[in-house]
Amino acid sequence: MASSNIKAKHDDDVSLGQFVENKKLQDFDPPSKPKTNKYAFACAILASLTSILLGYDIGVMSGAVIYIKKDLKISDTQVEILVGILNLYSLVGSAAAGKTSDWIGRRYTIVFAAVIFFVGALIMGFSPNYSVLMFGRFVAGIGVGYALMIAPVYTAEVSPASSRGFLTSFPEVFINSGILLGYVSNIAFSKFSLHLGWRFMLGIGAVPSVFLAFGVLGMPESPRWLVMQGRLGDAKRVLDKTSNSKEESQLRLSEIKEAAGIPQECQDDVVEVPKQNKGQGVWRELFITPTRTVRHIVIAGIGIHFFQQASGIDAVVLYSPRIFEKAGITSDTQKLIATVAVGFVKTIFILVATFLLDRIGRRPLLLSSVGGMVISLGTLAMGLTIINHSETKLEWAIILCIVSVLAYVATFSIGLGPITWVYSSEIFPLKLRAQGTSIGVAVNRVTSGIISMTFLSLTKGITIGGAFFLFFGIATIAWLFFFTLLPETQGRTLEDMEGLFGNLAWKFQNNNNKKNNNTTTATNNSQIQLSNGQN
Repeated sequence: MASSNIKAKHDDDVSLGQFVENKKLQDFDPPSKPKTNKYAFACAILASLTSILLGYDIGVMSGAVIYIKKDLKISDTQVEILVGILNLYSLVGSAAAGKTSDWIGRRYTIVFAAVIFFVGALIMGFSPNYSVLMFGRFVAGIGVGYALMIAPVYTAEVSPASSRGFLTSFPEVFINSGILLGYVSNIAFSKFSLHLGWRFMLGIGAVPSVFLAFGVLGMPESPRWLVMQGRLGDAKRVLDKTSNSKEESQLRLSEIKEAAGIPQECQDDVVEVPKQNKGQGVWRELFITPTRTVRHIVIAGIGIHFFQQASGIDAVVLYSPRIFEKAGITSDTQKLIATVAVGFVKTIFILVATFLLDRIGRRPLLLSSVGGMVISLGTLAMGLTIINHSETKLEWAIILCIVSVLAYVATFSIGLGPITWVYSSEIFPLKLRAQGTSIGVAVNRVTSGIISMTFLSLTKGITIGGAFFLFFGIATIAWLFFFTLLPETQGRTLEDMEGLFGNLAWKFQNNNNKKNNNTTTATNNSQIQLSNGQN
């Protein structure tokens, strides 16, 4: 009996040795990462262009407000309201975007957002006084709210899982590109007369929305929205184009049908979707009677949006000329040039982040990003406090503040900036996704509005250094929140997300998976070495 076992073991080892000999070295390499689907890439680019509208408005207003204050002779309080009110106005758009996108589709909602922003930009450009300018901000804010909610949702729904992080980060890329364009616009039109300069800065923002509206009409509709409407044939055609293989397309369709409550055996091009899956009771399921899993998802989705803005990014972006002035830069032109440097750094690092999201994962990138923000905010707060208490001009402190600002926007842009939109758009179940994402955007805009409408008053109350010490504390709490409650979602399908939430078991699963992978690798290596030794 023992001899037969030894013979069988010997035969297995010989077979393994022959198997190894017949393999080339590259056959033992890890499987290559699937290439980004070009059609899904083009769709993500077009959808994310809506975000450039918000970015441009944020960037251009930071410089335009210098000239608006001089021309219209408004107070600092009116400046705060003018700068920050768009974020609150955008609540109207983001609150309506979920229902609108479920009603007319994701694609036409993007077109609707572009049209609204176009009208708002024209009103701002032709404003004769402060009141009309505020009305233009209201109209543009509604368009921004629609755009912020719908772009990441559409991109997440059209993207294959292998490149979803890369593609869904595009809205943040275009927000930063828009901010940079706004900063450049400030310098370009600052040479115009006081009466015309800021009006050109704001009015020229209508131009991108025209190209956007026409470009989006060439995009396909979201496959998940098509399934929710019972249009399985149309959804299958879109999935075939946006997936990396026919097998992946079939798997994605199967998962969406299951989430929508459509039987798997149903293969008709047009079917009737069960009534309970058309949106009834979504708000109740989100907030009144949520399951443990949904509650965890809501806390994570809302929390990441809150901390993204509460850590002070809009205070830096919108008031960077004021910050540089406090740091010792007095010339308007020099302040605008320094502000362009902020926009340039943000754009560069957000581009870097898009290539890292699907390589190293959301969680490591997020924690590293917020850790860097904590350090740079603390350094900036100390630098500004030293300058504020010094009677002489300290060159080293000025340089420290400028470097800290650039480090802060860099670390924000490489992690927390893009990951907020990626993460919140992918974790909600299909039935709850539109409304859940719109709530996250609403929290994002409210927090941004509060920060931008109170920053100048805050600096007067506790000094500008004290304000950034406050942001430093909030960023520290954010790091602890993310470390405790946000699981890794890299590589998961949208329909598979719910299994990660509802408890903290994902932490132990990740550790076990790492141990199992290490054990398997070690075992395989020892077997290969054994067979080579016997041969």
